[in-house]
Amino acid sequence: MLVRRGWFRRRTCAGVFEADPAVGYLSLPDEEETFAHPGGGDVCTAIQFAPSLWASLFGEHRPATPAVYVDAALEFAHRRFIASTRQADPDYALPESLLALTRAAIGPAPHLGTQAAPHPGARVTDRDIVARARIAIVERHLAAGTLLSLAELLHVSPFRLSRAFTREVGVPLTRYRNRIRVGLVLERLEAGDTDLAGLAADLGFADQAHLTRTVKEHVGHPPAALRRLLGTTGV
Repeated sequence: MLVRRGWFRRRTCAGVFEADPAVGYLSLPDEEETFAHPGGGDVCTAIQFAPSLWASLFGEHRPATPAVYVDAALEFAHRRFIASTRQADPDYALPESLLALTRAAIGPAPHLGTQAAPHPGARVTDRDIVARARIAIVERHLAAGTLLSLAELLHVSPFRLSRAFTREVGVPLTRYRNRIRVGLVLERLEAGDTDLAGLAADLGFADQAHLTRTVKEHVGHPPAALRRLLGTTGV
């Protein structure tokens, strides 16, 4: 629970805790809790995890204290995340930013087991995981559409996959996936494809406008201009 404005009082069997914009908390499903609002109203963000997702991220780990110190940088990240939820998420980038926000708030996930190594006793490295993730994206595997589904395919924590991917490749997984899709758009435009709506549907974009925005972001030109630059206008 992260507080954006105001403060309130939370009581559990462990005692009384005041939550405010600088101190949030982690609540566990088996805890009984009551609340009081002596300071008036408040505005908060509650992030909930399904038990299976929590297990994949943290295993049986429970922080020693439920209190979460929220420094100014974390509050800024929190507010940026809230702002991003007010727009459509055709690239499925929100899960990555949400996991980054959670990791920043409650600390890094402990090391969890990964997919069985190809040889007995061999350890699957982050580089191996990222290589398999890239192959899944390039081959357009159905599970490569989101961070969570791709991590499940690779039997790794989404935290580990997201962190390792950015470190190994230099860009977040979502941007890499879009880069691959933009490459496919360029290939199809060069071959003379003019049906942008059909191209968007075929390559997994939300719609033609989403394809156009993504292409322009990566290349600097919309598809119509690219057809001219590639010499395929009228083909």
